[in-house]
Amino acid sequence: MDVENDRAVVSIVGDGLDPLIGSDGEVLEALQELTRLAVWRETGMRTRLMLDVGGFRARRRSELVELAKRAVEAVRSTGEPESLGAMTPFERKVVHDAVAEAGLRSESEGVEPRRYVVVLPA
Repeated sequence: MDVENDRAVVSIVGDGLDPLIGSDGEVLEALQELTRLAVWRETGMRTRLMLDVGGFRARRRSELVELAKRAVEAVRSTGEPESLGAMTPFERKVVHDAVAEAGLRSESEGVEPRRYVVVLPA
């Protein structure tokens, strides 16, 4: 267990973990929500716990930061908003943070499970 930005991060490492990740992290998202619910049920307190299996979230975070950088470059060169594909709340947060760090704005649009990020000109 580790702490990142005041958020507990539980990492599960080992071999044969793909079934715990699922397609595009869908099983991992469900496991994380079940873990949060179990903590809430036992303690009565909500948690911002982040569950990572086999380094999936760490790899995905790197991919998303690169995606955000490309979107920022596109917006700066065209002056037009750039819409990205549907993302989970975790993914959108990573993109919003990367866009803000680059000095641009972003917004989430759409309805779950199809919410997406739009990168906006400054």
